[in-house]
Amino acid sequence: MRKAPLAHAAIAALVPHAGSMCLLDRALHWDENDIVCMAVSHRDTANPLRRDGVLPAICGVEYALQAMALHGALTGTDGPQPPGYLASLRGIELGVSRLDDIKDDLRIEASALTREARSFIYAFRALAGSRALFAGQAAIILPQDGAA
Repeated sequence: MRKAPLAHAAIAALVPHAGSMCLLDRALHWDENDIVCMAVSHRDTANPLRRDGVLPAICGVEYALQAMALHGALTGTDGPQPPGYLASLRGIELGVSRLDDIKDDLRIEASALTREARSFIYAFRALAGSRALFAGQAAIILPQDGAA
């Protein structure tokens, strides 16, 4: 695995999520198949995914999707990952009901199961310390023209 971590600014330059929607704080390490990222934005009262002050655990899927996009940019062709479409979610497991009250940083892990030129399937999970927060599988399709 690559050892040099990436900070938030470098991540924001590689994913199709801008401003406060770039939820990942850092990428700890990655290789051809796996990436491990950390996030602190779940504690931010200005998190754009919060509703009525609460960040539901299902919003953790967005953290995983961003880790997947970052992995694609880091292991694909040079340059940012183009926007894609979420084609499916499977096997979603939620170990908590909300994320905004988690005091620890979120550790988001994503592993590529299938990678084609314009489609990807990843398994993902998130932890806070040793506590499992959410897990599942997601498939992404990239439009042929790159515009989502």
